[in-house]
Formats: sequence, C-alpha cells, structure tokens
Amino acid sequence: MESAAFSLGDNLPHPVTGVTLSEADRHRQLIQYSIWASEAGFDAVHIGEHHFNDYMLSSPPVVLSAIGERAPDLILSTAVTLVPTLDPVRAAEDYSTLDNLFPGRVEIVAGRGNFFSRSYPAFGLEIADAREIFEERLSLLQTLLREEDVSWSGRFRGPLENVTIRPRPTRDLPIWIGAGSTASALLAAKLGCRLMLPSVFGHPKMFVPIVERYKEAWEEAGRDVTDIIIGSCSHAFVGSTHDDMRARFVPRYGHYWNFVDQLISDNTGGKVQMPFDLESFLAGPAVAGSSQECIDRMGELHELLGHNRQLFMFDIGGISDSELEETVRRFGAEVLPHLPG
Repeated sequence: MESAAFSLGDNLPHPVTGVTLSEADRHRQLIQYSIWASEAGFDAVHIGEHHFNDYMLSSPPVVLSAIGERAPDLILSTAVTLVPTLDPVRAAEDYSTLDNLFPGRVEIVAGRGNFFSRSYPAFGLEIADAREIFEERLSLLQTLLREEDVSWSGRFRGPLENVTIRPRPTRDLPIWIGAGSTASALLAAKLGCRLMLPSVFGHPKMFVPIVERYKEAWEEAGRDVTDIIIGSCSHAFVGSTHDDMRARFVPRYGHYWNFVDQLISDNTGGKVQMPFDLESFLAGPAVAGSSQECIDRMGELHELLGHNRQLFMFDIGGISDSELEETVRRFGAEVLPHLPG
C-alpha cells in the first residue's frame, strides 16, 4: 500500500498554547511537513483546495511546486482540486506545467466541494448545478490534457475551437475522483479515473457500497480490474503510547473537528452537522494511538476497503512544528513498514 501525507491547510490556534501561525508560516510548515514525510518514507503528498475560510490553501499547484523542489521523491497530488470553480483550460495549463517541472510525479484528485457551497456564488455559479458543472468541466479537463486541437461546447463556459494547451503534459496524468456518493463513483468508472474516498467524513463502513459499485461499473465499462486504484484518507497521530495520544492529540482533534462542524453547518444552512464524538471517531475516520494500534487499525481499514493508497492528515488543530515532525517520523519508522500489501 502506498502512503501519503495529507493536508487541507487548516490554520487554527493551538488549543492549549493559543498560538496561531501566520498564513506565511503555515505555508512554510506545509513544505517542511512534506520534507519530513519524504524523509520518513511516505510515497506522496496530497494538498487540499478551499476558498474563503480558515482552510487557507487555495492554490495547490503553487504549493506543490515548492514542495516538489524540496522533496524530490514525493508524488505531488491534490485533495481535492475543486474542478467546478476552476476554468478547465487554466487548470489544464497549471497542472501540465507542474508535470513538466516534475515529470512522472503529478496527479489530480478532482472533487465538487459541495460541503462548502458558499464558494459557488463567489465564483458566479449556482450550487444547484454543482454536479452538472463538475461532470462537464472534469470531462473537458481530461480532454484538454490528452488531446490537441480541441473543439468543444457546453453549458457552463464558452466554446473552444482548435485549442491546444501548452505545455503539453509529459504523460497521461492520473486523475482521481473524490467520491462520497455512488453517482461520483460511477462517473469515476465511466471516465477511467481512480477512486478517492472522503473517509475523513465518516466511518469507513459507509464507503464499502461505493467501492463495490465502482468496481462493478469499472468491469461493466470493459476495463481491466487489475487497473483499479482506490484511495482512502484519515486523521492521524501516533504517540509513544495510547495515553500519550489521548493527552496530546485529542485536545487538538476535538478543537479541529468543532471548526469543521461549524464550517459545514454554516455552508449548509445548518442542514449538515457532525459533532465531535471521540470514541466513534477513533473507530471511524482516525488512525491514532500507539504504533501497534495504528498498525492494527490500518489492517482493519484495508480489509474493509481493499484500497491501494492511504492518506494521513497529521497537521490538524494548530499542531506545532516539533510535534508534527515527531509524529510523522515515528509513523514512518514504526507504522509504515507494517502497512498491508
């Protein structure tokens, strides 16, 4: 199984010290986080994209470019690229440029971002059209990356006539679809995209039917089942003991999740609320505890999902540099060697 350091870039005060990094320092921390992950043996880094809130990462290609120069062994990926609020032509140029700088290392994880619906009107879009916009723009992005002299017309942007984006990608860039619904999983299978499960938003069991339907649709499309690639993500912390994890991670985790819950509630008019419940989270979206507990947990997740890559989000809730480096390096030394095959 491949492993990845994962960040959405929350920039919160530490719940104990009250220290909040400047946005500049938080970006620098992300680069250093990636360096530690590379040195610890992780395979990839996944960087999120959000707009207009305390998830302050809004430009993944720029941040990934800085990481790529400092961590030459990491796959450079996103989590997710908000395809509906991007112009597909500009996005194709950005990621193709990144691929030319770091050949063979660049991926795109595409998503709708509909939990954070306020970004849609800010970009001149209607949230009611989110799925249609996503499908149209993702299909166009895929075409622009693969083909030259593209002529195209659709509902949500002006037509193209004989457009070839430059620079051309050095390869067929892998595209994942972040799929929390069957419809998105079916789209991934239709387009031949990898499947990324947004499993930080619930118990992994809830994603099993999505995985099963994706595999069925993949075969129905005439694709080789050996080409299926599935990813999952989790909040993560490894302490010296279980009690150490509870003492240091849990205050930050609850602090972080209260922020997430409020943000989702605000963006859904209170329709979606996900209050923090430590025990259910430790049994659900978190991989946290002692090294052995993390190893056992990964075995359970792999048995459940049969996935190929796991994303670990270590940098949540205002974590300090020293604590972040410590947990990433311990995880690399004591857990990564024992991940399922």
